[in-house]
Amino acid sequence: MPITAEHIRETVDDYLKNYPDEKQRLAPLLDLLDVGADLTSRKEFRGHATAGAILTDPTGRVLHIRHLALNRWLLPGGHIEADDARLVDAAQRELTEETGIPSSVVVPVGTRPLHVDVHPIPANDAKGEPGHQHVDFRFLFRTSADVVELQTEEVTAAAWHDAETIADETLRNRVMQALG
Repeated sequence: MPITAEHIRETVDDYLKNYPDEKQRLAPLLDLLDVGADLTSRKEFRGHATAGAILTDPTGRVLHIRHLALNRWLLPGGHIEADDARLVDAAQRELTEETGIPSSVVVPVGTRPLHVDVHPIPANDAKGEPGHQHVDFRFLFRTSADVVELQTEEVTAAAWHDAETIADETLRNRVMQALG
């Protein structure tokens, strides 16, 4: 069963119960949900859902990938697909696709996102996509495994970095707190 608008709304509501101070920052997302926007559609350019994985190893490092199209170091993640039942499942699938790390050696740390980020994506003329917004639901995972095989169509490199190097202050603080 594909991810539903109800699942996205429940995930956002659960997230905001834990992080109520983010309601104003996520107002554009809430507005899209209120008007019935299909956040599961990649053609919803006002904003559509993506899922990201914050993968930590036993030493507290976080896996980053070098994204081919954006030419930047990012966390693994991507668009949701029709086969994904939950956002956390989409994040784990994307992690496995991009790094080859099997889901059997990855443990999700709950089903609530650790962070929800809304960020702009530049236009991509090759795909006929205008500039648009991604609503990235980021979930925390743990593993003792290493990268197996990169998805070279999207990823050019992978590296483990100290959690302190995460650029987004809110995300960095939450990861650091989760790592204890």
